[in-house]
Amino acid sequence: MLDSVSSAQEADIAVATPAVTPLPVSGAPRPPEPDSRWARMARYGIAPLLLASDLAAVVLGVVGAEIFGSEVGLDSPARKTAAFGIVLLALMAGAGLYRSRLSLSVLDDLPVLAGRWLAAAALALIGQILWSNAIWRDYIINWRFLWGAVAMGVAVAAFRVAAYALVRRLRSDRLVAHRTLILGAGTVGHQFADILGAHPEYGLHPIGFLDANPHLVAGSSDVPVLGGPESLVPVLLQQDVRNVVVAFSSMKESQMVALIRTCDRYRCELFVVPRLFELHQVDADMDNAWGLPLVRLRRATYRSRSWRIKRLFDVTVAAVALLILAPVLSLIALAVRLDGGPGVLFRQERVGVDGRSFEVLKFRSLRPANETESATTWNVAHDARLTPVGRFLRKTSLDELPQLLNVLRGDMSIVGPRPERPHFVDQFRGAYPSYEARHRVPSGLTGWAQVHGLRGDTSIGDRARFDNYYIENWSLWLDVKIILRTVSAVFRGAGA
Repeated sequence: MLDSVSSAQEADIAVATPAVTPLPVSGAPRPPEPDSRWARMARYGIAPLLLASDLAAVVLGVVGAEIFGSEVGLDSPARKTAAFGIVLLALMAGAGLYRSRLSLSVLDDLPVLAGRWLAAAALALIGQILWSNAIWRDYIINWRFLWGAVAMGVAVAAFRVAAYALVRRLRSDRLVAHRTLILGAGTVGHQFADILGAHPEYGLHPIGFLDANPHLVAGSSDVPVLGGPESLVPVLLQQDVRNVVVAFSSMKESQMVALIRTCDRYRCELFVVPRLFELHQVDADMDNAWGLPLVRLRRATYRSRSWRIKRLFDVTVAAVALLILAPVLSLIALAVRLDGGPGVLFRQERVGVDGRSFEVLKFRSLRPANETESATTWNVAHDARLTPVGRFLRKTSLDELPQLLNVLRGDMSIVGPRPERPHFVDQFRGAYPSYEARHRVPSGLTGWAQVHGLRGDTSIGDRARFDNYYIENWSLWLDVKIILRTVSAVFRGAGA
């Protein structure tokens, strides 16, 4: 939306955490090489196995309803039971019953399974009312459908018992063993390594520790220390790490946050041992390993399935917007040409995802004296060279519309952190430790910081915090909210 920058100098510049010299990455112990078939399956987690188990239960319920029923057509018990099964699977997926977990127990699942079964039954009754208004005859007294639905629920629980037993056996035999790195070589870190070594049924194989003070090691575990924080990337790459557990460490919290965000880029599952874990209540969204609670951090934004939908949304919206706004774009281009001569589009180097540079496109609102001025001048909102046309374009944010082409090319997204010029990125990344983290996702035309008024002469630290909040809490609905608030701001003329 609003490509504005601040000339205000921040008084409270944070001091970056001093670097720690990494130790050489030693060879970490490896588990026995698993059978290639199981290794390939393990990369997909337990979700495919559980889905196959539940589908078998649905088929069993449908076959039972078919055997004991005689009707055919849309109102047959078998068809109704199949529809019930599809709804049940969808509700179970929404409840997180297909997510990967360390501790597997059908007894833990039963309350959720029963609740989703009852919800599916309620939806079936509502559907029948809407379909034929014959609720009592077709459902309450239709014992063949009820038999199929009940049999399906029982089979789901029974088949999951077998599926969980299979997963535990594969893990215990090290046929499924995810290589795990522990951040923090203190007492808690070693305690956790001992737990994983003694209980392979959790599927995590500890291969080493990282700690800022690796010589201050406590505990009885024989798992090696692989280095300090700066050894993280080579360890992740060389040791094929699949899981990272954050235990208590001598590292500063700001340094730990940076390490966790680095893990996101290398497709690692992240667990955190919570502070005061002895008093921590374990809820349905948490894991535990032999009585030690673990918080599984949300999968990185760009690794979620919804992120693929975001790119499809970007391309669709950008293409449709360019088509609809073609007359407006032509009129703006003509106005810029008549107002300031040749050169309708202004091109400028910006820094996008992963620190890669790209060329952003805008309608020209003024002509800079030279490339240096364009690259290093912070704000031109009050520049005397702004013409009436240029001032109007900046006021209404219409000068940003050519960036829809950047979206189509993949340089940008509709929503994301606003891209900045390399000159200022170099300044900010040293002054604000969280600034670099905003480059984890593609830049956007508008963003969470912009719709909160963080543009113009506003705090860079606040912008970085809002951008990182957006990344950590991203959802498709959050993008929709930002777009709606952006449209509102443009119509109110708040986009300058």
